[in-house]
Amino acid sequence: MSYVLPVPRVPAVPVAGGEPGAQFAVHRIYCVGRNYVDHAIEMGHSGREPPFFFMKPADAVLPVAEGEIGQMRYPSLTHDLHHEVELVVAIGKGGKDIKAADATGHIWGYAVGLDMTRRDLQGEAKKLGRPWCIGKGFDQSAPIGPVRPAAQCYLTAATRIELDVNGAKRQSSVIGKLIWSVPEIIEQLSSAWELAPGDLIFTGTPEGVASVIEGDTLHARIDGVGALRVAIVGG
Repeated sequence: MSYVLPVPRVPAVPVAGGEPGAQFAVHRIYCVGRNYVDHAIEMGHSGREPPFFFMKPADAVLPVAEGEIGQMRYPSLTHDLHHEVELVVAIGKGGKDIKAADATGHIWGYAVGLDMTRRDLQGEAKKLGRPWCIGKGFDQSAPIGPVRPAAQCYLTAATRIELDVNGAKRQSSVIGKLIWSVPEIIEQLSSAWELAPGDLIFTGTPEGVASVIEGDTLHARIDGVGALRVAIVGG
């Protein structure tokens, strides 16, 4: 088979705790909206509601190797770029209509991610009843640290998820405050799409989202999973 154009590169994320140089190839990026009660409330909603999903292009990932600081360009068209720290689930075994009780068997690993958002553009799209793609799915909108194999991660309801900007705390919560747990997310998501190896699921962000500007440095971390550092640079 031949192609009329060069084949695009495969988006990939470094793997932690494994063979040096190993990469996790990305198939799709799914995101869960408003999946922490306090964040739902700060965004003007009531709390627990049926889960909903949106997507980012696979090549929106900005992979950051362990111990490095990623460089994210401040995106065009916006004056209100927001951070959202999230636990990312990396799917290793695909499937359709996966039951929550079986969901962990489909998880390859976990990572720390940022769902970066052009909030002003997202807000305008909401007011007009239009899709959010321009606010959520732009280039480099999904910074992510190394994917760590599930067997090397230790996640409980008390696992902390946090984000600092320039050393000051912005977001701090625990995984147990997810409205919909990881197995429930996989069950719901796989009823709408057939999941495949390489899928990434951004599971939602706690309260405390706020804007960042050029020159800011973000430090996100999830106990037992890893850390992610990203600097916002000129676009």
